[in-house]
Amino acid sequence: MTVPVRVLLADDHTLVRRGVRLILDGEPDLTVVAEAGDGAEAVARARAGDVDLAVLDVAMPRMTGLQAARELSRRLPGLRILILTMYDNEQYFFEALKAGACGYVLKSVADRDLVEACRAAMRDEPFVYPGAERALVRAYLDRLRRGDGRLPERAVTEREEEILKLVAEGHTSKEIAELLFISVKTVERHRANLLQKLGLRDRLELTRYAIRAGLIEP
Repeated sequence: MTVPVRVLLADDHTLVRRGVRLILDGEPDLTVVAEAGDGAEAVARARAGDVDLAVLDVAMPRMTGLQAARELSRRLPGLRILILTMYDNEQYFFEALKAGACGYVLKSVADRDLVEACRAAMRDEPFVYPGAERALVRAYLDRLRRGDGRLPERAVTEREEEILKLVAEGHTSKEIAELLFISVKTVERHRANLLQKLGLRDRLELTRYAIRAGLIEP
């Protein structure tokens, strides 16, 4: 018999993890061997055990699925990564690809698409949920007509995104410095840069921006 693909499942909602696990464990070639409640835990679990595929939610505490995907791609280049999300969003799709994910699956159709996406990932094939293909092509053609064929650019750097998320979650500068192994001065400098770059005034506006960007849930 073929050894089942070993899956790490990361989502901060226990009920979602339970439902997704039922879908995956119901297939003979897939088995969930580890779970995580946030992106940082997902990275630790993946590094600690034998995992073939990581299925990551986008919006999680401490570290988002996209941040975790970037970290895992750097540390475990052989690991396949799928993003599981409620966001039908072109920007997230491109960010997922840049982060090293090979597939993007909507939670609303996970019962239909997730198993196929897992199998595609293990074949080194990209998976895009069917409804996204037309929208992605249409958006790209719109940019071409405007004379811009480039992919969307990030508004903030990866480090700024990490700090933005932690600020929005209510962490102090000292706590952020300890979590990211940087100085408090560096945190404050990044925070000031974020406010200036995004045209925002305070923590409340940073939090609203983080919600709109999908870094945290409202």
